[in-house]
Amino acid sequence: MAKKQYSLHAHQQAGRLWQDDYWLLLMQQYLRQPVGIKPVYSRQMVELSLELHITPQELHQRMGEIARLRIPRIERIWQEYSQNPRRLSRAVQLLRSMKGFNSGGNFFEGVDVQETFERDFRPLSEDPRLTPIMLTMVLDLYFRLTPITMVGETPEVQELGRLMRIPTSLVVDILSVFQHCDPYLRRRDKSESALLAPCQKIWQQYGNGDARELADYAEQLKAYFKS
Repeated sequence: MAKKQYSLHAHQQAGRLWQDDYWLLLMQQYLRQPVGIKPVYSRQMVELSLELHITPQELHQRMGEIARLRIPRIERIWQEYSQNPRRLSRAVQLLRSMKGFNSGGNFFEGVDVQETFERDFRPLSEDPRLTPIMLTMVLDLYFRLTPITMVGETPEVQELGRLMRIPTSLVVDILSVFQHCDPYLRRRDKSESALLAPCQKIWQQYGNGDARELADYAEQLKAYFKS
């Protein structure tokens, strides 16, 4: 499935970009209340992921290493900072102030940073209220409904709109566009929506795959909107 191929590529890219100083940033997230491993797609994890150009999955795995305390470097950082969050905050601020951090300078010297997963969290040019991950969540809902229930009165449609903080009518519009992407419906009318192209891209990525994997992914993405 395309999603698995993407994850492998992202994992390889993350391995090239990781630097030991990043443990400070990740530990700061780990120590935020409630202390512990954060959900893969919590907003804080995603924001750090976008900052470092390292996938949320990779950061989540490395956060597990913090919990296990088996790496000498992590043990030293834990001993120095775990009981002194102010000292950790100052160290993180210093790290972020370094020239080139998160901008392709010293930190990424000699590394070709090409955005891949980052685009999934960027606003769409066709409608800045939306991102590809939001379209993905609507597609998951699409497979749970029938065309007759893809209306604003359906509780699931309303609930998703509230979760993503967009009008219910917009969720309905996206569901309608996905109907034009669905080869089984064979709709003869053409969609004039500007969202057709991005919806087609999401359909190509997930529409013909395992619906259970899509449902699991969409469920994890909810953490981003709840945090």
